[in-house]
Order: sequence, then structure tokens, then C-alpha cells
Amino acid sequence: MAVVVGTKKVVLARSIFRYSIITMICLMVLFPLYWMIVTAIQPPDITLMYPPVLYPQDPNLDGFRELFRDNPMAKWLINSGFVALLATLITTSFSVLGAYAISWFQWKGKTAFGLMLLFTQMLPEALIVIPIYKIYDQMHMLNNLAALSLIHAAFVIPVGVWILRPAFESIPSEVIEAAQIDGCDHLAVLRKIIIPLCSPAIMAVSVVSFFASWGDYLLAVTMISKQELYPASVGLASTMSQLNTPIQELLSGALIYGLPPVILYMFIQKYIISGLTAGAIKG
Repeated sequence: MAVVVGTKKVVLARSIFRYSIITMICLMVLFPLYWMIVTAIQPPDITLMYPPVLYPQDPNLDGFRELFRDNPMAKWLINSGFVALLATLITTSFSVLGAYAISWFQWKGKTAFGLMLLFTQMLPEALIVIPIYKIYDQMHMLNNLAALSLIHAAFVIPVGVWILRPAFESIPSEVIEAAQIDGCDHLAVLRKIIIPLCSPAIMAVSVVSFFASWGDYLLAVTMISKQELYPASVGLASTMSQLNTPIQELLSGALIYGLPPVILYMFIQKYIISGLTAGAIKG
């Protein structure tokens, strides 16, 4: 009896410890978001009070109104959406083609090509942004949102290929061979078999690409100098450089800018998880 009671106490203590750690992590992750919301909907003088107030007082939407009144925020969001969607389309298309070629074709230099893709991810953006800028300047492609999306796609395509490759390889070769016997060429196999069976992994690549493009700042601020072409990340940073911009307005912009990825992730998180784990277990 004493052993059973002791075991129950140990299990209870472990549960309390585990849930305490989980609670602390959740608070550390969610509190900055909560503080951003509180600051965005209350007057700046209340935000700067000491000791700080942990709940909103005199809530209002003045920060959002001033943000859109003083800055072309709607245009910046549209620019970010255009760049992110175009980069996602390019990344997904070329990642599917690249992963299919690596998974189901035998060709000379295949291993070296795969290693080269992996090597590209070891180069930080800051190291190659100047060469890219010089190339774009000589090609007269600066201040071009479509050209910016090409750079974003180029950075994410290697990641997309590595995400899709195990998912493609998990499909039994007999299925591919049967389709080819029935007269399907490679594009038909890709369209009718590979893409439907690997749609969660393809969705994961699309989401990774969208997030990477939407959140980019370094490449955007280097390639775009016209205010009307700013993505939201660059536009908001430009408002931060103005020392007279109220903190309520700044955090209102940050809240609006951060909402689309959060909402998108909430709706498709199951596809991301299943897509990133596709091909991990075969058989």
C-alpha cells in the first residue's frame, strides 16, 4: 500500500512539474503578443506609466486610424501580399519539379546537385545580398516587386526540394511504373499521382515560402527604395525611424503585419505537420 501511495505521489509531482514548465513556456511566448495588443489599443501615456498596467485602460483604435492616415499602410500590405504569393507560386512549382527529378530520375551529378542545394542554405543572406544587388542594378531590376519575389523564391526552393524529396520517395515505385505502363508521361505522373498523394508536403512548402517572403526585411530594404513599392516590413521599419511616431501607432502596425501569418497557420497547421513528416515512415 505504501509503495502504491509513493508511486502516485511521484506521478503527481512529475505531472505538476511538467505542466508548470508548459505553463511558463506558454506565458513567455504569449505575453509579448498580449502586451502588443494592449499597447496598440490604449493611449501612449498609459502605456508609459510606472508601474506598468497589465490590462487595457481607455481602449480605442486611434493607433490604427493614425497608422493608415499617416502612412500608405494598405499599399504596403498589398505589396507584401503580392511578393509573398508570387514567391510562393514560383517556389512551389520549381520545388515540385526539382524534387521529382531528384527522387525518380537517375542522372550524372545527381548527388553533387543535392549537396549543392544543401550548401546554398549555409550561406547567410547578408553575405550575398551585395552581389545580388549589383546584378539587379546592372539588369535594371531594382524597385521591382516581381524581381524581389524571384530572390525570395531562389532562397526557399532548396528547402522546398528537401522537404518534398522524402515524400516523393515514399510513394511505391510500382505505382509510378503502373502509370507509365498505362501511357502516362512524366508530367502526367506528376499531375495525377505525385501531386495528389503528396499534397500535404506541397502545402507545407507553400506555407514555408509564404512565411519567408512575408517576413523578409533585408532583401526588401536593399532592393526597394521607392516608398510606394515598400513591402510592409520595410514600410513599418521606416515609421520606426521617425522618433515622433507614437508607440501606439507602431504596435498597431506590427499587430496588423503579424496577423496574416498567424491566421494562415491556425487554419492549415495540420497540413504543415503532416507535410513536414511525410516520408518519415515508409511501408
